[in-house]
Amino acid sequence: MAEPTLLASGDPRLEPSADLAVARLAIDTALDPDADHHVHMLGFLATHPDALLRSCTDGHLTGSALVVSYDATRVLLLFHRKIGRWLQPGGHADGDANLAAVALREATEETGIEGLRVAVPAIDLDVHVIDSATEGRHLHFDVRHLVIAPPGAQPVGNHESDDVRWVSPDELDAYDPDDGLVRLVRVGLVVARKLGAAPTT
Repeated sequence: MAEPTLLASGDPRLEPSADLAVARLAIDTALDPDADHHVHMLGFLATHPDALLRSCTDGHLTGSALVVSYDATRVLLLFHRKIGRWLQPGGHADGDANLAAVALREATEETGIEGLRVAVPAIDLDVHVIDSATEGRHLHFDVRHLVIAPPGAQPVGNHESDDVRWVSPDELDAYDPDDGLVRLVRVGLVVARKLGAAPTT
């Protein structure tokens, strides 16, 4: 497993990019990707040069964040208002191929926590179907990053969620997680503990 690095808001490595090759590299270097999702994503990007945009009606790239407590014992879940499920923070790329930056931005906006740091490379990939009243049925090609909260962080949430909670791994089943979320939590906590045991830059 490659050595992950934590980046804070304002780091030049989080500058936005419109170059789809940047997103492709993030997919190719993910630490522990599901092989089927990896192949599906790369194939989609090869045939959809507009995959960074919501106007790509077959599907589009998204960036999400597994927000982990500073001591790597809990993860943050939001009850998403539109989808009606407990999920990790995340959102559309909206033209930005720097999906680590997308994940950090979405995590900050949706949790209200300042001082979050995002780990690169990505830790997981997931392809899933979305049924939207405005966009129709389409795919989300989700590149998932670990995000570490500062000590004592207390989330406040925003208009996109009805609730936000810190959840321990033992409590996860009570939140009806899908296989992708279970996988993300498992991998993310391993990486978070690795970061806690070693210096970061």
